[in-house]
Parts: sequence; C-alpha cells; structure tokens
Amino acid sequence: MTIRTRFAPSPTGYLHIGGARTALFSWVYARKFGGAFILRIEDTDLERSTQESVQAILDGMSWLNLDYDEGPFYQMQRMDRYKAVLQQMLDEGTAYYCYTAPEELESMREAQRARGEKPRYDGYWRPEQGKVLPAPPEGIKPVVRFKNPLHGVAAWDDMVKGKIVFENSELDDLIIARADGTPTYNFCVVVDDLDMGITQVIRGDDHVNNTPRQINILKALGAPLPQYAHVPMILGSDGERLSKRHGAVSVMQYAEDGYLPEALINYLARLGWSHGDEEVFSVQQLVEWFDLRHISKSAAQFNPEKLRWLNQHYIKQADNARLAGLVRKHLAERGVHASDAPPLEAVIALYKERTATLLELADEAEVFYIEIHPTQELLDAHLVPEVLPALRELAARFADVAWEAPALGALVKELLAKHNLKMPRLAMPLRVMLVGQTHTPSVDAVLALFPRETVLARMKRHL
Repeated sequence: MTIRTRFAPSPTGYLHIGGARTALFSWVYARKFGGAFILRIEDTDLERSTQESVQAILDGMSWLNLDYDEGPFYQMQRMDRYKAVLQQMLDEGTAYYCYTAPEELESMREAQRARGEKPRYDGYWRPEQGKVLPAPPEGIKPVVRFKNPLHGVAAWDDMVKGKIVFENSELDDLIIARADGTPTYNFCVVVDDLDMGITQVIRGDDHVNNTPRQINILKALGAPLPQYAHVPMILGSDGERLSKRHGAVSVMQYAEDGYLPEALINYLARLGWSHGDEEVFSVQQLVEWFDLRHISKSAAQFNPEKLRWLNQHYIKQADNARLAGLVRKHLAERGVHASDAPPLEAVIALYKERTATLLELADEAEVFYIEIHPTQELLDAHLVPEVLPALRELAARFADVAWEAPALGALVKELLAKHNLKMPRLAMPLRVMLVGQTHTPSVDAVLALFPRETVLARMKRHL
C-alpha cells in the first residue's frame, strides 16, 4: 500500500502553529514511507474564506519547506463531484431530504433540553420501512441528512490515542447538504479522502467527534477506511488554549521576526513528539525517527523561550553567506543597504554567536552601514578627560597601522600601557564612537571590519 497523507486547512486566517505542526507530521509520515503528501484547501466557508488566507497558507508551507506532491486542491472546484455523491446516496437510501425548518429544529432542541435529554434531530423525516412520511411542505427547501445507523458502534484504533468507540445511538442524522444545496464539512472531507486515496488522516484531536460520523459515511459509500491519528492540542505556558498572547502568531510572522525555518520545524516536531531525549535534530533525522506511537497523548505546551534557544543554535550553525542574504533583506526593509565595506558576511561571522534572531543580527550589522549618533549620555560617561589623550594618539596612529585585527589589537595594548589604562577605559569609548553602544565582540575585530576612513571619521567627530 502506498502511504498517502494530507493537510487540509480552511483559508479563514493565517497558517498558525497548530496547523503547521499538523502539516509537518503529515508531511514527515509520507516522507518516511516514501508516500505522497497532498495539500487540500477546504474553502467551502464562503463568508470567511479569502484568497489572502490561501496565499498565507501557501507561503507558510513554502517557507517551512513542506513540499506537497499533489495539489493544492480546492473544494469549491469539486462541487459537481459532491453533488453526484449526494445524489448517489439519496438514490441508495443512505441519505434523505429533511424539511424541518430551522425554527422547528430549535424548538425541538429546547424541549429536549427541558426534559434533560441530549439535543438532537428527532428523525421526523427519516424514511423507515413501514413509515408513512407526510407530503413535503410548500416553500421549504430541504436539507439533506445522512441516514446514520441506529445500532452498533463507530470505532477505530487511533494511531495516537488507541481504541476509540462511539455508540451509533448517540449520533443523530447529520446534515450533509444545506438547503441551498452546498455540501457540509464532514461530507466534503469524506468524499475528498475517498477520491484522493488518503490512507492516514493525521489531524488535531478537536476532530475526534467528527471521526465517527465520517467513518459511517465512508461505510455507507462502501469505501475503505483510512487510519486516523488525532494529535493532542497545543497549550500556552499557562495551560490555556494557545492564542496570540502566547506567541501563537502566523507562521510567516516568525519569518518576519527573524526565525529560521529549520528552527521552527525542529521546535514544532518536539511539541508532543519525541525521540528519546533528542532536542536538536535535522529534518532528515526527523524523517528517519518519526513514529506516530511516540506522540504524547497529553497536550503540549508552547514555550517561546525554547524556540528562541533553538533559533540561536541554528543561527550559529548556519552558513554565513545564507545568513547574509537573509539579513540583507531585513536591512533593506529598514531602508539600509549593506555596501561592500565591510562585507556583510564578515559582520555576520563576527556577530552571529551573540544573537538569537535574524532581526537581532540585523540590529548588530546595521551600525556598519548607517550614520551613528551616540547619545550624549554615553559620550559623557565614556569620553572622560583622562582617556582623551590616549584616544587622540590612537586616532593619529590608526592612520598608518596595518589595518588588520592583530596589528590593531597590538596598538591598543601599546597605548594602554603607555597611558596606564585598563582595557575597558579605552575599549568602551571606542565602541561608543564606532557603533553607539558599549557591548561588542573584541574591539580589535570590530575595528578591523570597518574601513580605516570610517573609523577615523567617526573618532574625529567626537575628539
């Protein structure tokens, strides 16, 4: 059997963390077994679905490198197929027209609640052997309901949760087409999974209650059942449902905030899944190790600090040329254009050990390509009278020293000894004049990155 998984988001918003993790698990499972991963856009909610959301999903998938083998398929383009299956079910007696008006249905449910019963459709229009149905009322457009089995169970061996059983007597007759003829979510999903040959449905456990209904519809169609795997939800650090206040923003917001896709992939994989105690691993290792049986049965907690730590790790490991290309884009968005002096790759090499995001890396790199205006407070604190003679001599000697870190470092040390100063007394004002801050990598390395003329000009401005 060829493994076929799918990711089927609704384009009613951005691709969020929970959706991205579902997509990742489905993608990894297909890749592990040499199968196919299908992208399906469930866009039947016409009021809420937008093309902007579709694009956000496609962009998020692309940025995470979750390539799909088939699709994207759009449900709105498959309406003829849904209507054909609906007609087939009506003809076979596994579905029927229901003329109960919405206000009648609400009255029915209110009466059931008043009696302490579970609110549900009472089956008034359900055809049964020997039952005489009334004539359809005029002016009422019927919905189509699925004729759910009255007895037995809908059960499956969930690949994450184990055996799950629903009594059919607890399920009422689901509406599978609205009065305007448009099919409903649970029906479309069944037809799509059938037509696309989906073998494993991996999705959030908020879909558990949909599964028995979908299983019964598949059985009514005489279709094989996929395996189901319901992944526990993601909670915030406070144990509440994950929301924006926990950092659950659009996947593409993480790109804008300076995260690397491999860091987010690594982090998402560890949200509810594990391989021993491994915390850091490549996509290739994830594919090799992935096993649905190793997904936790309890909810995962989102920890933005851990994601930040992983991103810092991946930045340290990343190729300088790649990082320079990414940082260059962030700088350009600020209106800063990195010139060749100094080469951005060289700046990245010096600073990447000190930063956790590309935005922080861009902050550090920016000072090499813009005019710097140190605050008067910093200047007053560090350009004090007792260090000015040494700084002025240093500026004069910078004019003809070999412009490389070892020679610059040696010159700084020479003048420290001559003027009887400690390194911070000279290094701090140098940093303030050059980059407008007091903390940088080794001052000789920073000096060597700047063109000589830039260093002399920035020092002259304040001496």
